Amino acid sequence: MLLLRSLLFNLAFYVNLIVLMTIWLPALLMRRQASLELGRAWGRTSLWLLDKIVGLKVEFRGLENIPRGAFIVACKHQSVWETFVLPIKFPDFSYILKHELIFIPFFGWYLLSAEQIAIDRAKGGKILPELTRKVKALFEQGRQLFIFPEGTRRPVGAPPEYKFGIAHLYRETGAPCLPVALNSGLFWPRRTILRRAGTVVVEFLPPIPPGLGTREFFDLLQDRMETATDKLIDEAVARDPSLAEIVARNRRKATAAA
Repeated sequence: MLLLRSLLFNLAFYVNLIVLMTIWLPALLMRRQASLELGRAWGRTSLWLLDKIVGLKVEFRGLENIPRGAFIVACKHQSVWETFVLPIKFPDFSYILKHELIFIPFFGWYLLSAEQIAIDRAKGGKILPELTRKVKALFEQGRQLFIFPEGTRRPVGAPPEYKFGIAHLYRETGAPCLPVALNSGLFWPRRTILRRAGTVVVEFLPPIPPGLGTREFFDLLQDRMETATDKLIDEAVARDPSLAEIVARNRRKATAAA
């Protein structure tokens, strides 16, 4: 049953995206908000499909912690799930994403129309000056910047691998940072088609104000995000002990690879 529900959802998920992108084509000729609304519509309809087909729900906590205006959103990255759900709660967002995505027909067109920030990760630290300039311009417009501090998806339960780039942007832009913890990897694991029933919890933690030292900010951000994420994982496992094997398996793999 798990496999059947997962297959049905995956089919509906991509059909839904194709239909939305087709309906939204006129948005490519409009201001970015039209394309940003496509992202939010995709998130809302995908959550509905997950609920009705898979039995996977979502709970948002700490919404009162979301500030107004321009700020960095630093989110734990365990799954594709958060990439289409986060935009629901933010009015004028931009992702930092790998530039290969903008070459995908239709999907890439919308990324460009929505004025997302595409970077060539192969350049490593050489991209920081250009990225900083783009982010400062973004914040001057009062927009929100989504960053996954680890750079890529990490298996739920695996040791963190935070990159220092977020601390650089925090220092150079003088923007506050909103940490976000979640447990999505328990229900939508990476590199598998399986989608499990349950409740993904997304917790918006108290913002970190500007002005901290670079190392102080980096350590504080990682500590807050990892502590809160571990609590959400433990909470989910307490409700459904079968999820414990997912965490244990990922930890064994991480240990073997170390």
